[in-house]
Amino acid sequence: MKVAARTRGACAPGAKAGHTRASAMKASQFFISTLKEAPADAEVVSHQLMMRSGMIKRLGAGIYNYMPMGLRVIRKVEAIIREEMNRAGAVELLMPVVQPAELWQETGRFQQMGPELLRVKDRHDRDFIIQPTSEEVITDIARQELRSYKQLPRNFYHIQTKFRDERRPRFGVMRGREFTMKDAYSFDRDREGAARSYEAMFAAYKRIFDRFGLQYRAVAADTGAIGGDLSHEFQVIAETGEDAIVYCPQSDYAANIELAETLPPGARPEARETMSKVATPDRSTCADVADLLGIPLQRTVKSLVLASDEKDPATGDIARTQVWLLLVRGDHELNEIKAGKVPGLTGGWRFATVAEIESHFGCKPGYLGPIDMAGSVKVVADRTVAAMSDFVCGANEADFHLAGVNWGRDLPEPELVADIRNVLAGEPSPDGKGTLAIQRGIEVGHVFYLGTKYSSAMNASYLDESGKPQLMEMGCYGIGVTRILGAAIEQNHDERGIIWPAAIAPFEVVVCPIGYDRSAEVRAAADELHAQLLAGGIDVVLDDRGERPGAMFADWELIGVPLRVVISDRGLKAGTVELQGRRDAQAGTLAASEAADRVKERLAAARA
Repeated sequence: MKVAARTRGACAPGAKAGHTRASAMKASQFFISTLKEAPADAEVVSHQLMMRSGMIKRLGAGIYNYMPMGLRVIRKVEAIIREEMNRAGAVELLMPVVQPAELWQETGRFQQMGPELLRVKDRHDRDFIIQPTSEEVITDIARQELRSYKQLPRNFYHIQTKFRDERRPRFGVMRGREFTMKDAYSFDRDREGAARSYEAMFAAYKRIFDRFGLQYRAVAADTGAIGGDLSHEFQVIAETGEDAIVYCPQSDYAANIELAETLPPGARPEARETMSKVATPDRSTCADVADLLGIPLQRTVKSLVLASDEKDPATGDIARTQVWLLLVRGDHELNEIKAGKVPGLTGGWRFATVAEIESHFGCKPGYLGPIDMAGSVKVVADRTVAAMSDFVCGANEADFHLAGVNWGRDLPEPELVADIRNVLAGEPSPDGKGTLAIQRGIEVGHVFYLGTKYSSAMNASYLDESGKPQLMEMGCYGIGVTRILGAAIEQNHDERGIIWPAAIAPFEVVVCPIGYDRSAEVRAAADELHAQLLAGGIDVVLDDRGERPGAMFADWELIGVPLRVVISDRGLKAGTVELQGRRDAQAGTLAASEAADRVKERLAAARA
């Protein structure tokens, strides 16, 4: 279906659409292009509203033009980031989008990264990459420029275009291929110094997100293969978020669900049942089996089969495959990040193939269990499963399960016991201060202690007080600048459109005169208020297009400007204007002479 567009005005020569300070702006001099309906491929609210409000225009899969209205928001986001990064002692530079492959080959990432890394060749057949991040380049700068302990600590940052060749770009700016990111990198003499740099960046990020006016949580995050215990994600709270955030309302505990720990259960109850084999025809899930047997799902055990491949270092071929049986309670879900930390699985794992399962268990998936395991299969039980008695599991025979199963009597005690499941809401908090709750979030920032991962690979060292070379300790800190726009909209919108926080709105105030092109009195009052607000440092736009009130109001509600002042002949005769916040159910009437002061008060309160 063709989407109807309403284009209002044109860009005046020299107009500074992305200017972050208050400057004279009239709608007829700007560029406003709104859509009545969202394009069919706009899947999530932020994508739909950014397209409808004229913030972005699609150029290709995961690639967008940022139109003047959207660019104003980006510039405001960048300005806040720059102010707080500079305040924290970071120094801005700019690294190129196109980077020579040699640096990435030094760290091994040129080969290790998948197709998300866009590799290109120049006319001389030399390899380059389109940067998704800049650890290699900044480390190259550091090893050339930071030679002495006297030059440390140091923190460099830039705000630059990034490209990640997503297999399936979607959700507009939330998961695009080209995007803007602020990435910063700290260099220190030792771990203690690196920890101080980390804390400085963590504090700066909190100030940044506070100033954005967004509801967010800083949550402990998994550090992956790098290890260590310093990693936090900054998550904007939104029901549509891809990440699950675990937190304790009674304390400061917060973690990504990948990292959130489950507490060990109590002592295992005594066995009360005798193990028996029960027919469960065509019942291959724990839920179906529990329903058939009339028992709670919590009494069943789920079996998941993994495989880890050991490769021949000389040829790279698979030399040996180890099969693993992981057990979680029927109502629980496997946490794949935690599974990857089980001894023996830290080098990588995959889900076993059907052929591998049938070869080791003599049975198709759906009826597997830990009974009579061949010695070639390693069993890992979740903490909860290890504390269960009289449980139900697969019999390793199609259409049959075993009931009344008990550890130590019917099968050996589990070879390995580990926390390998996701936590559930209502469970005790790991800090012992309450119970856990879960909400959805969108990751928009990440602070991460790198250690010597890159400085070691690239020999980035400095000379200490005794003249001996020492590797620099590094940290990295990212904020998805363009992703902030999508996350802010996912958190702040209604049926009429976007509701921007004042700090990052394209305009803080819109003056909407009814009959600007017909009434000299309305025009004069609107121009005067516009000038007063500009003089007060307010980022205000005057809608001088002469639109009908309904169309004019609909445009600005869709765009999401926080405050709207309506001036009309009828109101002026009574000496009043109307002031309405974007979240207000209805407009309020106030004296025209007080309008500028009241607007300033509302904005000051919004920023507080």
